[in-house]
Amino acid sequence: MADRLTQLQDTINQQADHFCNSIGILQQYSTPSKFPGFDRSGSQTPQQQQQQEDYAHLFATLIARCAKDIDVLIESLPNEDSSTDLQVASLRRLEQDNKEAGERLEEVVRRGEVLLEQIQAALADIAQSQLDMQHLQAENTTKQSNVNMPS
Repeated sequence: MADRLTQLQDTINQQADHFCNSIGILQQYSTPSKFPGFDRSGSQTPQQQQQQEDYAHLFATLIARCAKDIDVLIESLPNEDSSTDLQVASLRRLEQDNKEAGERLEEVVRRGEVLLEQIQAALADIAQSQLDMQHLQAENTTKQSNVNMPS
């Protein structure tokens, strides 16, 4: 939760930066007000007017996006309804789930060990059979050599 609070604080700070920057842009590009009795005219060039519109759109987008992020972060925070009793019940449920998962894992490991023993026994039988076959082949080769030899 602390991470969410930190994110929320960072996002709020970012929103404050957007507001400050947008006010600065408004001050920079705003046209002077006309006061009675003063003859000063402040007209903007078309380029300044375009920049002002671009900045207005940019900051409106940034402020709206930041506001959405703030809403999402606030919604992700736990509610006040989350009492200690509910948290304890949730922890008990998680402990029970963990216990059941541990029991299933132990059963899978036990079956795996039985299967491993069966595989090792089968490999031992195969190896013994191959040795017996090699021994018989060697005997047959020796007997044939003795039969084919002239005396």
